[in-house]
Amino acid sequence: MSAPSSHRRARPDDRRPVRLSPGDVLRLGLIGVRIRKLRAALSALGISIGIATMIVVTGIPASSQKSLLEQLTALGTNMLQAQPQPHQDPPVQLPESADAMARRIGPVRTASAVANTHQRVRRTDRSDPSDSVGISVLAARDGLLSAINGSVHAGRFLTPATDRFPTVVLGYQAATWLGFRQLPPGQPQPQVLIGQRLFTVIGILDPMPLTPDLEQSVMVGWPAATRYLHFDGHPTVVYLKAREDALEDVRAVLPATLYPQLPGLIQVSRPSDALAAKRASEQTFSGLFLGLAGVALLVGGIGVANTMIISVLERRREIGLRRALGAARGQIRGQFLTEAVLLSGLGGLVGAAIGALGVLGYATSQGWPPVIPAASVAEGIGGALLVGVVAGVYPSVRAARLTPTEALAAT
Repeated sequence: MSAPSSHRRARPDDRRPVRLSPGDVLRLGLIGVRIRKLRAALSALGISIGIATMIVVTGIPASSQKSLLEQLTALGTNMLQAQPQPHQDPPVQLPESADAMARRIGPVRTASAVANTHQRVRRTDRSDPSDSVGISVLAARDGLLSAINGSVHAGRFLTPATDRFPTVVLGYQAATWLGFRQLPPGQPQPQVLIGQRLFTVIGILDPMPLTPDLEQSVMVGWPAATRYLHFDGHPTVVYLKAREDALEDVRAVLPATLYPQLPGLIQVSRPSDALAAKRASEQTFSGLFLGLAGVALLVGGIGVANTMIISVLERRREIGLRRALGAARGQIRGQFLTEAVLLSGLGGLVGAAIGALGVLGYATSQGWPPVIPAASVAEGIGGALLVGVVAGVYPSVRAARLTPTEALAAT
């Protein structure tokens, strides 16, 4: 007669280890972090330094680069100027709407124009005519400043409210030659003599290194030049700004746009050397970022791997006890792998925060716009987690291979 079912021996399948949920694995991984807080902090310190270094060595050069690129852009790296070839007989005349025609080119952001009125300027009617040699009198469109990245040093520039009247704006060098340094507020505005008529000075421009011709000019409003100086309305130079990535394409089509009859009679300036310097700096800094970031991650990864191997060696008795109590090899692997990932992840978060604060503080102290590359932060934290996985694989496998007797016999 068979024994009652309640006294049957348990089958081997009934002694299978309990499967651990992800939450249980996480709690096991946190055990080593909680009970060895100082060790955990020192373990995470290595990866924190690596990630902080990565953020700093990418953020600080990026901030410096942005400051440099802003300065180069302010010079007018995306600017072109077009004018007829000199010494043509008869001389080439650009269409009166040449600047509007240039604006219709897709990548062009803004365009404006000036025209030589072939007039002479003097401080007064008693001034020596030779004192104004080298100063050009130009008719200027109201939107000229935006097309040349110009700015006003004193006073104001021409507007639709003033360009119809006998008013002028002086280039920085022309103002110096004529003896004007400032336009003191509250005092009568100075005047200059153009032809036989007095014009009131309403503004002085800042230096413009990329357009020295305008620095040495006196600019009159387009309608005022037509009315008072017998100007015929044909521009002599067209200035424009375009997208930097399409600057060469715009340069190629600009002559045919402005003078389709004979495009070869129009010369267009080359993109400025400042643009070449800007592009070179972008490439240089990009290579530097990759090299330094790779070194930082390598150092952090080696530190975590070393720490986890030592941790396994020091915790062999703990591993043996857990194995003797029924823990499976997979559970041991999961515990140590989770611990490695947690240490690396915490180190990555702390390192990213430290690096971001370091970049912010240093860039602010240098007067640079702070740049904390979001991609670098995300890659740093993701890299830290990946480093934790890689660094924890060998120690976790090594721990799982220990038999209970080997682990408990360890001294």
